[in-house]
Amino acid sequence: MDETTEKIEIHRGLKGVYFDRSRVCYIDGRAGELRYRGYSIHDLAERSTFEETCYLLLKGELPTRAQLNAFAAELRAARALPEAVYDVIRTIRSAHPMDVLRTGVSALAAFDPETADKSPEATLRKGIRLTAQVPMIIAAHEHIRNGRDPVAPNPRLGHAANFLYMLKGREASSDAARLMDIDMLLHAEHGSNASSFAARVVAGTDADLHGAITAAVAALAGPAHGGAAENVMRMAQEIGDASRAAQYVKDKRANNEPVMGFGHRVYRAEDPRARHMRAGVEKLSREMGQPHWYQILEAVVAAMKPYARHGVNVNVDFYAGVVYFLNGIPEDLFVPIFAVGRVPGWTVQVLEQLENNILLRPLTLYNGPEPRDYVPIDAR
Repeated sequence: MDETTEKIEIHRGLKGVYFDRSRVCYIDGRAGELRYRGYSIHDLAERSTFEETCYLLLKGELPTRAQLNAFAAELRAARALPEAVYDVIRTIRSAHPMDVLRTGVSALAAFDPETADKSPEATLRKGIRLTAQVPMIIAAHEHIRNGRDPVAPNPRLGHAANFLYMLKGREASSDAARLMDIDMLLHAEHGSNASSFAARVVAGTDADLHGAITAAVAALAGPAHGGAAENVMRMAQEIGDASRAAQYVKDKRANNEPVMGFGHRVYRAEDPRARHMRAGVEKLSREMGQPHWYQILEAVVAAMKPYARHGVNVNVDFYAGVVYFLNGIPEDLFVPIFAVGRVPGWTVQVLEQLENNILLRPLTLYNGPEPRDYVPIDAR
C-alpha cells in the first residue's frame, strides 16, 4: 500500500459526507431541530396542512389562499390512474404492497405525457401528479387483493382524508384525518436519507422523474430505512400490557438488541417530529376505545429514558405505526404510507439535483489481491 493510499479516509455509509448544498431541509441532530425551507417543523405540524407544506417544499414559499386553492385543485385533478395500471396491479395482486407500488410508479411512466421532458417545469408537474397517484396505487391494491373494486377518490376531501377514504371505503373522523395529515407532513422531507439519495443518484444520470421515484420506493422498502413503524407495532403487540414494558426493555438491552422506534441516524436528541404524533396517538387511541396502545408506548418511553443521554431517543416512527393500526390499516401498508407522504420530498430532491446536475460517482478504496498473472484454465 503506497503513501497516498494510507492517507485516504473511508466514510462507510457516507456518514458525515456533504455531497451538495440544499435550500430545502435543515436538520440539527444534536439540538433535535428540523426545518422545511426555514420553517420549524413544529409550526408546520401545528398550523399547516400537507397540501400547504407540499407547496412550500416544491415552490419555495408558503402559498396565499388563492395559490393553495389552485394547488389543491391541481392535486385533486391528478387523482387518476390509467386502466392499464389497474391491470398491472391485478396481475401482481399477491405481491407485497411496496413491490406493487414500485411497479405501479414505473408503469405510470409509460402513460405520463411528459415522461421524457426533464425540464424543471415538467418535473414539478410530474411530481404533483405522482403525489396524487401514489396513494391511489396503494388503495387500489388493497381492494384488489381482497377481491373488491377500487374506491374512486372523493373530490370533496383533502389529500390525507381522501387517502383514508379510498383505503377504507368510508370517511374517517376529522381527528383521524387530521392526524394522518400531520403524519404525511412530518414525513414529507428529511434531507439526504437513503431513498432521497437514491432518487438523486438516478436523477444524476439524467434519467426521468419516474425512474428516480421508482428507485426511491425500492430504497424505502428496505427495513433499515422504512420498516420502523411496522416493527414498533409488532413490539407493542408483543409487550401486550404497559406493566410489562420495563422488563421488555431490560431484556432487550441485556441482550444488546435494539428497542424499535428509538435512535436515528441523524438525531442525537429526540426526533422533533415525534411529539406531534405522540399527542395525536393519545387522542386517537381514546377515541377508538383502545387507550392501552398509547399506555404501552409511553411505558416503553419511560423505560428507555436512562439511554437518552447516549443519544438513543424516540423517533417519529415510534408513534406512526399505532396511528395506522388504529385506523385499521394492515401492517404491510405501513411503509407504503411513508411513501405517500414522501413523494414531494423526493421530487424536490430531484429538482435540486437537476439545477446543476452532475453524475454521482463516489470511489471505493481497493484492498484486494496485488497484481497477479493469469493462469490458463487447464493449468489451474
